[in-house]
Amino acid sequence: MKSAPHISAGVMKFFIAYCRRRVRRDFHALRILKSGLPACDRDRPLVVYFNHASWWDPLVCLLLARDFFPGRSAFGPIDSAMLERYGIFKRLGFFGVDPSLPGTRTFLRITHDLLANPRNSVWLSPQGRFADVRERPLRLQDGLGALAVREPDAAFVPLAIEYPFWTEPRPEILVSFGEPIVPGRERIRTVEEWTGVFTGALETTQTKLAASSCRRDPAEWQTANRGKSGVNGIYDAWRWLRARLRGEKFDPEHPTAATR
Repeated sequence: MKSAPHISAGVMKFFIAYCRRRVRRDFHALRILKSGLPACDRDRPLVVYFNHASWWDPLVCLLLARDFFPGRSAFGPIDSAMLERYGIFKRLGFFGVDPSLPGTRTFLRITHDLLANPRNSVWLSPQGRFADVRERPLRLQDGLGALAVREPDAAFVPLAIEYPFWTEPRPEILVSFGEPIVPGRERIRTVEEWTGVFTGALETTQTKLAASSCRRDPAEWQTANRGKSGVNGIYDAWRWLRARLRGEKFDPEHPTAATR
């Protein structure tokens, strides 16, 4: 029987710092849609489920959990083989599951134990595979619906993530939370019906995020973590000199379509 996941405060502090450095180095910014900021009861256990767009998803979720859900401990399932390969995740709140029926039972048991504490959160990628953000219809695994039947008092919150390029050489990380769903406040549904409800909520959140991403209006976003701007030293030096000659302040960022 698999044991409950463990979080080492020291290892987590180090890894969060590592995640912030990686985001600053490899991305232009981590932005959250202002109309998609999380809003849920702090005294209720939390399940955040997100589309699985990239290898970066777990790192992004760790930053979001730390910045937007302070005081909550964040946990998440991961493939058992991957957990053995990257042992550090054992000390960051990740727990191993197998892609089989016994693995599903293990996932439900461990998650049930975690959600008994209202200060805990569990973060899930129920697509079970990497998938393009434009893929429709979404196909989520029924483990999420089974969890809703078993945890009626938890708040289930969809999270949309994508990694588009705007006007900088490095991509953006764009995220938006959807409206929380508490199964105990809704009519009784089957596992399959709950999976359908959550699928629709995540699709709606992704569509909203995509529309704002296309507009590229910085006013719609809250910047959670800023990375590098500019293209290269020679080009940016010329832009700096041109700004000085015009008596303007030099800004290494390129204007978006909304600010031109």
